[in-house]
Amino acid sequence: MPQTSRRPAIPLLVGLPIAIAAGLLIPLQGRINGALSARLDDGIAAAVVSFTTGLLLITAIALLLPRGRAGLARIVPAVRQRSFPRYYVAAGGFGALFVLAQSFTVGLLGVALFTVAIVTGQTLSGLLVDRLGLGPGGQRPITGVRVLGSVLTIAAVAWAVSPRLGGAADIASLLLPLLLPVLAGFLMSFQQAMNGTATVHYGTPIAATLVNFVAGATVLWIAWAIKLAVAGAGNPLPAEWWLYLGGPMGCVFIGVAALLVRGLGVLVTGLGMIAGQLVGSLVLDVVVPAPGSVVALPTVLGTVLTLAAIIVATLPWPKGAFTRGAPAKGR
Repeated sequence: MPQTSRRPAIPLLVGLPIAIAAGLLIPLQGRINGALSARLDDGIAAAVVSFTTGLLLITAIALLLPRGRAGLARIVPAVRQRSFPRYYVAAGGFGALFVLAQSFTVGLLGVALFTVAIVTGQTLSGLLVDRLGLGPGGQRPITGVRVLGSVLTIAAVAWAVSPRLGGAADIASLLLPLLLPVLAGFLMSFQQAMNGTATVHYGTPIAATLVNFVAGATVLWIAWAIKLAVAGAGNPLPAEWWLYLGGPMGCVFIGVAALLVRGLGVLVTGLGMIAGQLVGSLVLDVVVPAPGSVVALPTVLGTVLTLAAIIVATLPWPKGAFTRGAPAKGR
């Protein structure tokens, strides 16, 4: 059995602010990848570039840092000895599905509906993954307070993005396209749990992040090769350096999530990043507004309500109250 990490889990009061801070990068990454997609005139190619630059960066970090090299040495033994299910190494494919869903549905649904769909899927699966104990922190019960926090989060996000819904009133016609981002969001919690479990056995999130990017980049390169054969290439790569920062930002929040889920659980880690995403989006829309961006009262109040929902989901609760299933060892 390969040596596993003996480092204590990060406590809630430390880990939650870290999750929120990592979430701040998500809207910035979206802006950058969106700009790259427009320049290339090819959403799949932009995703390939983002994952490949992230893969190059995390590979360099893994090779340069002693802890990274130690983690690399544990990957093959951990997989060979089945320290965790072998399919966990394919967790990065879920991240590839997210960027593909983004490429194919944002233009049809709009950013607002896409965000609500992603958050809905991720929040629901966060409850399920914690209940099943798929993450490194073990089982966490479905309690009334966690359900309430999840419902409040979905409602808060819907409220925050409501000014951007505009006249897209015919939601029924969009139900089928909505399924793809809901599925992508649903699988994000599984990705975080799988990466977190792998991190425990590799001894560092660096190795888990590297494996994640290898799997995701492989899926996206295959998808782009198919697109290339069918529709041809888009525009050449642009010269602006900042258009290539999306992948490195992905390294940050994938690695942070893998590190935090052991102590916080998948649900709370996801809620923290969702809150950071809304706060980051609000700051971007105020400081560097994009065309069509809207900063209205519901945007601000919805963001505040999201932060309140996280507090609700993490409140201490009397043992056994509003709980279904086996009691957890702790929050």
